[in-house]
Amino acid sequence: MDLTERKLKILQAIIADFVRTAEPVGSRTISRNYELGISPATIRNEMSDLEEMGYLTHPHTSSGRVPSEKAYRLYVNEMMGKKELSEEEKNMIAQQLYDNVTELDNLIERAAHVLSEITNLTAFALSPGKELDKLRYVNLIPVDSRTVVLMIVSESGKVSNTTVQLDRPVNEETLRILAKNMTYNYSGKTLSEALKMDIIKNFREDAEAMAMFQNNVMPGFLRTLENMLNVNLYMDGLTNIFSIPEYSDIEKARSFFEVLDRKEEIRRKLIDRGDGMIITIGGENEDADLSDCSVVTATYHVDGRLVGKLGVIGPTRMKYDEVTSVVEFLTDNISKAFMITGGDETDDGKNRGD
Repeated sequence: MDLTERKLKILQAIIADFVRTAEPVGSRTISRNYELGISPATIRNEMSDLEEMGYLTHPHTSSGRVPSEKAYRLYVNEMMGKKELSEEEKNMIAQQLYDNVTELDNLIERAAHVLSEITNLTAFALSPGKELDKLRYVNLIPVDSRTVVLMIVSESGKVSNTTVQLDRPVNEETLRILAKNMTYNYSGKTLSEALKMDIIKNFREDAEAMAMFQNNVMPGFLRTLENMLNVNLYMDGLTNIFSIPEYSDIEKARSFFEVLDRKEEIRRKLIDRGDGMIITIGGENEDADLSDCSVVTATYHVDGRLVGKLGVIGPTRMKYDEVTSVVEFLTDNISKAFMITGGDETDDGKNRGD
């Protein structure tokens, strides 16, 4: 049995109606709402054929039909048009994305929030893998005579601070020498390279700075570098599911929350997804608990090399054209937004981290 042009039009109408209403679709609804030029009886026969072909399912409690995962896959691959965002929508999204952003992680977290607000779905964002990120400068800021804040700034804009307790009082001049020496030796090195370096030999001419670095600063410095290498997962809009009919069943909603609570597992699976725009529908997801969900992800680039992911998770009854358009616009603009936030840096190491 072939998928004729008429069958495709009917299937597309059913998908559109079901996505909009979340109600099973009958032949009379299609005949009344869509100008197909055929009778309800003919539509009904075609729907029976589509069900036999696996594109529609027939809920026991209704005479209408609903799209199957096979139908959504066909729609995404061959039938879905590109939903162009209006200039007003683009400006609104861009304004929310750029608003009060001071560093890369703020931007990525903001992107997830904007995406969840627009799509009314649960959104997530992975910060870029930091293996290729390079250090820009190191600073040591005194809090009191025995406490300093160790600040590490990377070229991607990542700013990490950790408090270091000293075993003896230290003056600001020693901290200045130590920070200057660390910046000189670590600047331009990747985070991974910095973890493997031994620069204690560079402090031989200043015994006090060397002792301070080895005994107090170095352990905190290494821990901070390791944390900077980690890929962060940001999630937003978890409670949006309560407005989705599919999750009106409290057990189904609880199961959804339990899946999302396994953040480390989700983080690993998202990292393993390929580049570009990827849509997995229902049973295509490796996690059996996501068998009635769809996951949409897209990659973004920062500075032409650092790569992260942005996307949504929700029911298979999803506005795929709208979701993919918003995700694509956000990923395309993350790099632009970061250029704006980083525009006030200068070569002497003075930037927003000071």
